Amino acid sequence: MSAFYNVMISVADKIVPAKLQPIWCHPAGPKTIFFWAPIGKWILVIAGIGDMSRPVEKVSLGQSVALMCTGFVWSRFSLVIIPKNYSLSLVNSIVGLTGLYQVARIFKHHTSPKDENALPPSEETKPTS
Repeated sequence: MSAFYNVMISVADKIVPAKLQPIWCHPAGPKTIFFWAPIGKWILVIAGIGDMSRPVEKVSLGQSVALMCTGFVWSRFSLVIIPKNYSLSLVNSIVGLTGLYQVARIFKHHTSPKDENALPPSEETKPTS
């Protein structure tokens, strides 16, 4: 894998214009994981936002807690490492917030009072005789 990467970078080094060389050679530039990791993590954000429309009964508490905790931990870590990675911090913060939102939804669902007189949805539409 590293041989393939080295070949790709050596080819790309010749193609990148001189004006873009500072960005290309930056410690958090496109040659590094610091650039590509946040792009990949946006998939988790999109999945978390998609889960907001799911019924709360189908949302996993364990998964939501894991996303919340890892999002906030990695958000902090991305500001401690050198070079600081603000885009990674932003995406991890949003992952943490979507996890927190789901945990709050689950908690609210489990602590809200249940209406015991309500009929199940299938019985509400049946005519009574």
